[in-house]
Amino acid sequence: METNYSKYVKQLSKIADLEHSMAVLHWDKEVNLPKNGAAMRGQQLATLAGITHELSVDDNFGNLLQELTQNGEELSFKEKRNVEITFENYNKEKKLSKEFVEKRSLITTNCYQAWLDARAANDYAVFEPALNEMVELKKEETRLLGFKEHPYDILMDEFEKGATVKQFDKLFEDVKTKLVTFVKKLNEKPQVEDAFLRLKFDKDKQWNYGLELLQTMGYDFDAGRQDLSPHPFTISFGAEDVRVTTRIDEHNFANMAWSCIHEGGHGLYEQGLPSSEYGLPSGKYLTLGIHESQSRLWENNVGRSLSFWKGQYENLQNTFPEQLSKVSLKEFYKAINKVEPSLIRTESDELHYHLHILIRYELEKALIEGSLSTKDLKSAWNAKYKDYLGLEIRDDNHGILQDIHWSHGSLGYFPTYSLGSFYAAQFFHIIKKDTPNIIDQIESGDTSAVLSWLRTNIHAYGQTYNVDDLCKKTTGETLDFTFFMNYIEDKYSKIYDL
Repeated sequence: METNYSKYVKQLSKIADLEHSMAVLHWDKEVNLPKNGAAMRGQQLATLAGITHELSVDDNFGNLLQELTQNGEELSFKEKRNVEITFENYNKEKKLSKEFVEKRSLITTNCYQAWLDARAANDYAVFEPALNEMVELKKEETRLLGFKEHPYDILMDEFEKGATVKQFDKLFEDVKTKLVTFVKKLNEKPQVEDAFLRLKFDKDKQWNYGLELLQTMGYDFDAGRQDLSPHPFTISFGAEDVRVTTRIDEHNFANMAWSCIHEGGHGLYEQGLPSSEYGLPSGKYLTLGIHESQSRLWENNVGRSLSFWKGQYENLQNTFPEQLSKVSLKEFYKAINKVEPSLIRTESDELHYHLHILIRYELEKALIEGSLSTKDLKSAWNAKYKDYLGLEIRDDNHGILQDIHWSHGSLGYFPTYSLGSFYAAQFFHIIKKDTPNIIDQIESGDTSAVLSWLRTNIHAYGQTYNVDDLCKKTTGETLDFTFFMNYIEDKYSKIYDL
């Protein structure tokens, strides 16, 4: 006999099928799509977005959710939690019309193409009209959804449930005081040498080595693949098909290596979500802050650690003997952790990285509250890079056009990158505590214990617990910036001989 809960599961499975079909089209758009196909692809995505929206806000589905909420005593904790989250999403989505959702999809496709054209021309002016249309759309979205204190809260909530300007203002105040103060101490010490990372590294060899890095982490190529794209990303069509991309610069080995490790961390999270919960909140990632904690944990706490390269460096030297045979492990380790301001966020060291995020956070907040226009955005960007990082922007591709996020309409996403790093430090502290010999394992080239801990303590739960409860469950307390400061002070004091 079909129960109300099984009807609910069937509806969410149907919605997930549509969402993942749209995701395939998005993946193809960023990896394979010829330029002339952009307009038609935009129409296709808009049509599917409208159909998905109709299914998500169907009145009969709303009545079903209401019934499950009021008369769901027989449901398990996880089932009740699934219904609760879906009902919240239903009521939120109900505030948006089908016409708005289709318009949002079309504007996103057009904005992405404008970003590509602007990148090709190295000219923000090519992108600005489309970005302005996107910003106005996001402002309209905040009005439709409603907000209590700041309109930017609504956009951040999409990526990090419950996030507010008040919360992030406080968090970034810690960045501006504690983190910046520590970086100033490092700047007083002799700088490490990293020129060998910018020798010529053959593209094909880099590509093959990137695949090896993903395999070392435990990424399942029977449930995924890697491709090239202008901006590295991860996309999931279900736990059995999770794809990552990277980019390769023959004169910057770090670009490819840590893109692979970073996106690999995202991919492992998606591959680790319970496929039996397909379409349900319990089968989806929790928040983007937690998603970023997975990528940043692998990228920095593991991938930039001395223990990781003790197990991997000989293979890397054998792959690139001309470039690295005379470079010691210690020299390589220091080079990949060099602390120096840089123009590109994705190539930044893990300390200055948060100043890149702070800049984007402040600019997005100003755009959405209306105190900054897209016409003035480039000059504001350049001024903040001069103020916070002491850098002059040499061209738009190394400045305001470097990120793909605004072309996707992902305003509110950037703050989760910093949040992810802070969660990562806290999680990795507990991983080492729970698995006393884990450093020895990593040094031997075996990272499986790291993945096992993440599978058990993070991936398996999906959205069953909210972010504070999950953090308490796994670490004993909610997010504490102190874990991140302790991690970087210990690591970088040794690298720079403080």
